[in-house]
Amino acid sequence: MSLRIIVTVKHVPDATGDRRFAEDTTTDREEVDGLLSELDEYAVEQALQISEAHGDAEVTALTVGPDDAKDALRKALSMGADKAVHVNDDDIHGTDAIGTSLVLAKAIEHNGFDLVISGMASTDGGMGVVPALLAERLGVPQMTLLSEVTVDGDTVHGRRESDAASEQLETRLPAVISVTDQSGEARYPSFKGIMAAKKKPVSEIDLDDLDIESEQVGLAGSGSAVDEITARPARVAGTIVKDEGDGGKQVAEFLASQKFI
Repeated sequence: MSLRIIVTVKHVPDATGDRRFAEDTTTDREEVDGLLSELDEYAVEQALQISEAHGDAEVTALTVGPDDAKDALRKALSMGADKAVHVNDDDIHGTDAIGTSLVLAKAIEHNGFDLVISGMASTDGGMGVVPALLAERLGVPQMTLLSEVTVDGDTVHGRRESDAASEQLETRLPAVISVTDQSGEARYPSFKGIMAAKKKPVSEIDLDDLDIESEQVGLAGSGSAVDEITARPARVAGTIVKDEGDGGKQVAEFLASQKFI
């Protein structure tokens, strides 16, 4: 039986754009271009490397989001994923990390899996908790923040780096893992891969398909809420020190006034 790998990916606002919040306190996705979260590209890459080494594996890209989220799936498919699943339902809008993990877990169970791979965090929310929440909901072990991962039979091996140590980890399949941006450079889609992606299957499902009630997700079903939003202050011109023999003194006085020294 082939190894079933699911990679969770997210369509996020371009970090180089002018990102804002909408009136309902959710991320405004209309006024800025979106793309596949850069940190999820590392997860796709590791899934593809495992698939290539295994020889008999299927890689499915899975996302939750509105119509534009298909762009993230197409990027994953052009990199080499075999197929994609898009959970698209208007009632999902505004769902927090806990609700998102519910939708993802139901979609993963709906598809069937042996290994789930996620990025270390999304570049818009940046919470980094969804992989652990997924493992809990699926009832399988987790290994998170891996800088290296391999699969040998029904065992997953990984390495986690920290300031104090390098940890060697392993667990049995089925499992959930997340990988960091130190796991290896993600491949760039080739022209052949981009053209092939147009013919690969993309399944679209909704909450009804997953037996999820609308009250469990969305802003109303979220366990957390944004109370207040304050725009980032505009940048102001820096302080220029004109050196007329006392430049060092002026710099020292400025640093002291800012409590740097």
